[in-house]
Amino acid sequence: MKIIQKWIRKEKRKRLEQTLGPLAAYYGTFDEDSRLLSSRGQVEFLTTVRYVEKYLQKGMRILEIGTATGRYAHYFAQNGYTVDAVELVQSNIELFKKKTRPGEPVTVRQGNAMDLSFFADNTFDITLLLGPMYHLYTPEDQSRALSEAIRVTKRGGIIFAAYCMADACLLLHGFDGGEIRKFISRGKVDENTFACHSGKKDIFELYRKEQIDALMQPMPCERLHYVATDGCTNLIRHAVDKMSKADFELYLRYHFVTCERLDMSGVSDHTLDIFRKMA
Repeated sequence: MKIIQKWIRKEKRKRLEQTLGPLAAYYGTFDEDSRLLSSRGQVEFLTTVRYVEKYLQKGMRILEIGTATGRYAHYFAQNGYTVDAVELVQSNIELFKKKTRPGEPVTVRQGNAMDLSFFADNTFDITLLLGPMYHLYTPEDQSRALSEAIRVTKRGGIIFAAYCMADACLLLHGFDGGEIRKFISRGKVDENTFACHSGKKDIFELYRKEQIDALMQPMPCERLHYVATDGCTNLIRHAVDKMSKADFELYLRYHFVTCERLDMSGVSDHTLDIFRKMA
């Protein structure tokens, strides 16, 4: 049954790609909410929320760029914060609206992370850029998205930018999944440095910390935290998903203690760069 379901999803994605392009097709067939609700996905979600809440104060206005179906936007709106959300993929926006509760202080509009011209400078207290950097493949586009997130954030405001990390992908899908030689033969991985190279058809751009540092170096910001959002969770994902509630809580305590250690960040599937816009 699982093989049949996988084939059906693959065929549906092929058809969607022909009309919508790879990114819209991917999110049209992938259940992002379920990923964040699994035990392994909860680590990323709870870690992100934990750090955002370090800086949230009553009355603050939040922007989420690349909200997908609104897992974070709805969470903060349902906890009393006014949230504006921007999403590129129309199917995600439709799901976002279906999940919106009556009276919930949240709005969503279609838009591109590289052009937020419908928002004025210095508008938001907190800006979440939790998805777009996954799907931007050139330093120019990446810098443009970061610059726009910074522009619309108030002076002294906090920006949260999430990244997919290269080495975690190589370990999980390349070596553990047996795909590494195929990646090399297709020019997706340099066989000497093991740096990754992505394009639109690959869906995800994969980073190393030195790339993130280079992007941030000219920005008018100061880094507050660099967080391994899920740490080693995906490397032991089967064990994490089987943990009892008590053991999972213990694992979270371990993760929260270690997630800012730089020696942990290289094996994390996702990292979260947290920085303040200079006054």
